[in-house]
Amino acid sequence: MAVAELRLKSQRFRQEREADWRRLEHLMDKVERGSPSSLSDDEILAVPVLYRAALSSLSVARATSLDRSLIDYLETLTARAYFFVYGARSTVWGRLSSFFAREWPRAVQSHWRETLVSAGFFFLGVVAAWLLVAQDPDWYYAFVPQGLAGGRDPTATTESLRATLYDGGGESGLSVFATALFTHNSQVSLLEFALGFAFGVPTAVLETYNGAIFGAFMALFSSRGLGFELGGWLMIHGVTELFAGILAGAAGFRIGWAIAFPGTRTRLEAAAQAGRSAATVMAGVVVMLFFAGLLEGFGRQLITSDWTRYGVAVLTALMWGLYFYGPRRREATDGQ
Repeated sequence: MAVAELRLKSQRFRQEREADWRRLEHLMDKVERGSPSSLSDDEILAVPVLYRAALSSLSVARATSLDRSLIDYLETLTARAYFFVYGARSTVWGRLSSFFAREWPRAVQSHWRETLVSAGFFFLGVVAAWLLVAQDPDWYYAFVPQGLAGGRDPTATTESLRATLYDGGGESGLSVFATALFTHNSQVSLLEFALGFAFGVPTAVLETYNGAIFGAFMALFSSRGLGFELGGWLMIHGVTELFAGILAGAAGFRIGWAIAFPGTRTRLEAAAQAGRSAATVMAGVVVMLFFAGLLEGFGRQLITSDWTRYGVAVLTALMWGLYFYGPRRREATDGQ
């Protein structure tokens, strides 16, 4: 008799509420077959009400030990409705659009102090290496690895250095140098971010070292009267590539600063909070490095005029400057 009474109670419970469950199930089927836009305004407003009712029914079913199949059905139904009510509704294209239009520029803007610090260390390396190499060419070997130099060192003739800037040079030309330099800068950028947790010290060292390599190259070519020519070639893609490295350093400094000075939070909490915005910056850095690679590949092959190279460099500098720091129309949701 106890079993029969329990079954009767379960049947009554189902009969009183099943219509709402079936309606919620129908709406979820409709969404999953199409999209949330397939629901009418009234249906969208009804989903949260039906979801809360189904959740209440599930709570009662569990508390009164109704049949297991009913509990399983309600658990599945409420889980499906939960992702509609509280889950992300944006599409992949919507997320990408939001990232490029708002999230990435805002994250970069919020790192402006760290960006200045990162740029300071980079230019410190440039100036230090340039002065040292200009005074004593042997310093060049302290800053530029042999594999990266690829024969572009103080022992090379002026003619061979000039040839690498314009003719491509095959295996002995600038193609190998460009690939090595791009790979090096990409690796350093990732390390600058990844090692930021060590209070930003490795980030500062890597940023300075990256600037020193750049400064050593400029000092070498400038000593042969080729500084202007090298600057044009490097800047055609270097504006994007070097700025990406500086932003990677800024992301590392943000994490390092949060760990060193967590305030009232624990260091883990401070690092996690800083890491969210820093990770957004780094996701964009990857895009910038890819774009720099395209500029380097096509620019080196198609553009041989020094002034045109500098023109492209100026255009990319303006583009990134306006994109990250230019005025933006604030959306209505921003103030909510």
